[in-house]
Amino acid sequence: MKKLDIKLLHDDVKSYVDKEVVVAGWVKSCRGNGSFGFIDLNDGTSFKGVQIVFNKDKIKNFEIVEKLNTGSAIMCTGSVVLTPENKQPFEIQANSVTVISATDNEYPLQKKKHSLEFLREIAYLRPRTNLFNAVFRVRSELSFLLHEFFNKKGFVYVHTPIITSSDCEGGSELFRVTTQDIYDKEKKFDPKDELFGKKTYLTPTGQLEGEACAAAFGKIYTFGPTFRAENSNTTRHLNEFWHLEPEVSFMDLNGLMDLEEEMMKYIISGIIKKCPDEMAFFNNFIDKGLMDRLNNVIHSDFAHITYTEAIEILKKNNNNFAYKVEWGCDIQTEHERYLSEVIFKKPVFVTDYPKDIKAFYMKINDDGKTVRGCDLLFPGIGEVTGGSERETDYNKLKKIMDEKNLKEEDYWWYMNLRKFGSVEHSGFGLGFERILMYITGISNIRDVILFPRTPNNCEY
Repeated sequence: MKKLDIKLLHDDVKSYVDKEVVVAGWVKSCRGNGSFGFIDLNDGTSFKGVQIVFNKDKIKNFEIVEKLNTGSAIMCTGSVVLTPENKQPFEIQANSVTVISATDNEYPLQKKKHSLEFLREIAYLRPRTNLFNAVFRVRSELSFLLHEFFNKKGFVYVHTPIITSSDCEGGSELFRVTTQDIYDKEKKFDPKDELFGKKTYLTPTGQLEGEACAAAFGKIYTFGPTFRAENSNTTRHLNEFWHLEPEVSFMDLNGLMDLEEEMMKYIISGIIKKCPDEMAFFNNFIDKGLMDRLNNVIHSDFAHITYTEAIEILKKNNNNFAYKVEWGCDIQTEHERYLSEVIFKKPVFVTDYPKDIKAFYMKINDDGKTVRGCDLLFPGIGEVTGGSERETDYNKLKKIMDEKNLKEEDYWWYMNLRKFGSVEHSGFGLGFERILMYITGISNIRDVILFPRTPNNCEY
């Protein structure tokens, strides 16, 4: 008989009542009293497991099954019985239990509660806990929802390179990619010795290549891993993270912000519908105000404020900040959260930043001092997206690149896009792990990615 996914039982248990089924999975808990016992079994197809009831009169290996540890793998054949009077709506009364693989007392997850710090040390096992099972299940659904949103809007999904020879941000710390002997201290670098004939890096963004594709398809997005080599140990930074980056031709900054707001509401409402059990778990055990905040996002019109207006608000509260603000400075996380949590109490777009603190590709406003850029700030986390209109004029782009000491030979093809049918276009980048933190209520970015890559941490 073929194994039945536990999810199918939860989706349509009435179709299996009083029928014999085969389920297989891992033991979450096992308890017995010498004559009968209960196993909480999960096979990974559903956040909810199924209760197996095993009886000494039916199970030949009762003494072995009764002593099973958490994490053991078993297969069970039994009948599905409705139990509306109990906590669980149904159970499986076992006719046989086959032990596939039994764990011993050294299995690290025997105890029910562990700190997040401890679980990071055994990252290869933490998906088996309720918390991380829920996190990575939501991560999967959130990824699908993003693809679904852009697919419905006619966007083309493009795969941009992971190896690059240029730095889109014009200042990011990059991971060098080389085929040379890095331990040979005496050998001088010669581009001719490199596989690609020049210095190359792991990409911090797919935006530049995305702009090239938007000039062909009109609406594109890229979604994949990106890399930055900052030696940062905050709860919001990773050295390897996932990045969603749409790029749209014939769209200005206002249209871009409308797109971002629509996307955010789509994916958050979609997660609530697709993952009700996981979201209830987060709301009950991680953040009891989570669902209220998520519903506030769905039903609110996002606020809009210019950088200059934001600085004036923040300056009035300078005494409360670790980093004092003045016009021209970059806005820190504490400032972002103050604006979104205290002033607006909902998501807020901050626009028109000083050109000197933003990337070279952003279109400069008529004042010559600010750019048509926007950051979207969420309560509880700060910036989740950064976007802008892109500069479309070749000469203006060259001028700002010269000011920022960027070499024309590194960006020649990107600059040529401004000569060959250039049109108004805009795009943004969404830090996937950051929005996942917001949706789950998880406070550390290391806990929303499978194997976090951070300074001094690359164990797996």
